Amino acid sequence: MIELLTGLLFLWWFMVGFNFFKLVGSPWMIIQPLFWLIVGMVLLAIFMTDILYMVIPFSLNLMLFSLSLLYRVCLTGFGIMDPKDLKNAVIAGIGLCSFFLIVQILTKKIKKVDGFGLGDILMAPALGLLLGWPKIIPAMFASFLFGSIVGILLIISGKKKIGQYIPFGPFLIIGAAVGLIWGGGIWAWYMSLIV
Repeated sequence: MIELLTGLLFLWWFMVGFNFFKLVGSPWMIIQPLFWLIVGMVLLAIFMTDILYMVIPFSLNLMLFSLSLLYRVCLTGFGIMDPKDLKNAVIAGIGLCSFFLIVQILTKKIKKVDGFGLGDILMAPALGLLLGWPKIIPAMFASFLFGSIVGILLIISGKKKIGQYIPFGPFLIIGAAVGLIWGGGIWAWYMSLIV
């Protein structure tokens, strides 16, 4: 299992960090792949910790948020990213965090259960910064879709009962990967259907 996850981490690094978002010019040729490798390792640690212990440590969320904010601010400061994109990424993070909090409050009030764990809620701003607008939308759709499918399969197989907790962090991470790699294309396709 660890070997598979390590292989996926380096595939992530190649596709997302070194190939997909490659910026030209020093020092970004080194900083950008390094950033995505570190982000991949943090996301892998969150993924495994949430699966094994059903908790996302605050320290990992803080590291992910700090790295994402620093990266976006530096890209904007160097003129590589439009300041409007930074603003939209911040709004995406605040919006996602607010949505998770509303779901948490409503599920606690109506069904007397937690809709999201605190770790999921605290990961939302970092995901907003990483993905930005509009990639956050397909990413969250993918997260909820994969989470629902796995949850239904676990209930059908008898491994979980309705009302039991399933860690959602791994699905947020899978959705984030979908959003980073295919989010722009998915969003463009969706907008072409409704316009």
